[in-house]
Amino acid sequence: MKITLHHAHEARSMRVLWLLEELGLPYELQVYDFFDKSLRSDSYLALHPAGRVPAVEIDGQVMLESGAIVEYLAERCADMGLGRAPQSDERMAYLDLLHYGETLGQHLANLTQAHIVLYEPWMRSPTQMGLETKRLAKVLGRLEQLLSDGRDYLLASGFSAADVAVGYGIWLAPRFVHLDALPHVAAYRARLITRPAFAKALPPEGARRIYTQAFYEVPNV
Repeated sequence: MKITLHHAHEARSMRVLWLLEELGLPYELQVYDFFDKSLRSDSYLALHPAGRVPAVEIDGQVMLESGAIVEYLAERCADMGLGRAPQSDERMAYLDLLHYGETLGQHLANLTQAHIVLYEPWMRSPTQMGLETKRLAKVLGRLEQLLSDGRDYLLASGFSAADVAVGYGIWLAPRFVHLDALPHVAAYRARLITRPAFAKALPPEGARRIYTQAFYEVPNV
């Protein structure tokens, strides 16, 4: 496969970058600054009309949705064992959890917008920020319950592409929600971030990041 990934550090395209490293696939990386106008350039908008990442070119075709890209690559590289075949007993759980990454992503995107993109205090709604924080904690609660049986990863059989899809959000979540009340999620996160492929998906030293604070507090109303 000939693969070009269009990526911004710490954005959802990190899922795809992480999976490419897990699969050991060669790729070309085009990096954009989340905050400048490069994602709004005519050349990039011709590739992704919404001006977002990821966009991935695979053998001359383009995919734009990170969950779909993760699912496709896992199926295309089935011999690596990161997907679950249609006849597998885990297939339903695998697909459900893989796409649960977007449930996490929705609330994380809203919180990123509120805390970082809307940089002036008058632009922000503390009420909305508080609601999104509670919703994120509730979404994480499902994973806390799932992991409470002692499994290391989301599926009992072991690591899969679902862990990549969800794991990006798990890595990011402590910027907005304390994990003290979610010990199984915290332990799961600790396992994920020790994976060599995950480390390779992190921004290099000195790169401009989206998230510059360890924790983003909800302002007082």
